[in-house]
Amino acid sequence: MPTFTALTTLKDRTQAQALADAIEDLTPEPTGVGVFEVEDGSGTYEVGSYFIEAPDEVGLALLAAVHGAKPFAVSELPETDWVAAVKRELSPIIAGRFFLYGSHDADRVPADCVPLLIEAAMAFGTGHHGTTQGCLTALDSLANQGFVGKNVVDVGCGTAVLAMAAAKIWSGGMLASDIDEVATDTASANIRCNDLDGRIEVVTCAGFDHAVLRAKAPYDLIFANILKAPLVALAPDMGTSCAAGGYVILSGILNEQAADVLDAYAKQGFERAEPLIVGEWSTLCLRKPV
Repeated sequence: MPTFTALTTLKDRTQAQALADAIEDLTPEPTGVGVFEVEDGSGTYEVGSYFIEAPDEVGLALLAAVHGAKPFAVSELPETDWVAAVKRELSPIIAGRFFLYGSHDADRVPADCVPLLIEAAMAFGTGHHGTTQGCLTALDSLANQGFVGKNVVDVGCGTAVLAMAAAKIWSGGMLASDIDEVATDTASANIRCNDLDGRIEVVTCAGFDHAVLRAKAPYDLIFANILKAPLVALAPDMGTSCAAGGYVILSGILNEQAADVLDAYAKQGFERAEPLIVGEWSTLCLRKPV
């Protein structure tokens, strides 16, 4: 079945949302519509819509003109087995001692590594993103310095790859949380695939807003691989939830955003540290002084 996309950009968030709402009323109807801020500091918003029938390009042109958007770029996508395509593209990743792989590469797992199985069909992060690699590298560095995590939480866990990495090298208590129930279901499935049943508790919540997370605080290590805005918003909760002498490993931060995140966490008493840069992404490993 063919898929069609229609994409445009404009500068105003309110207008972008109004345009997205108007697209919903087109015939044929879109199967999905989204509004996304372009993370380049320009204040630009992308409105994207997806159709299983060729969209009404005249209607789209009129909506773009009415809402002050650029003309829509309409494209037909070829039919693709996306899981098979991803498997072809995703080669194993090495991040310190950690080796991330799909089952199609099971015969390539080295003997002297910490293996993490993440299937290509699983959403929310295969570990091939620079942010995940940065977090795993920071974790590996902490462990090499002799740090041992006894009470660890992965906030916004996605596939729970970071919680699983910690559980593979330490015997302490591990928590993983995400605001999206699909993500926490995915995390639980990954935990089973990696023979970590019973080692990591998974909960669905926003930030630290769950009785289990509050009860188990303070943590000696907190992962949060999300985005700049929620990381800044979570800084006060991070400050109260991290134990003295503990660490936070933060990512989902564009290189040019790192200074703002550092400022927010410095205000909560965390020590500054140089970002670990992987491509366009920065990872921060910050310590809360004793």
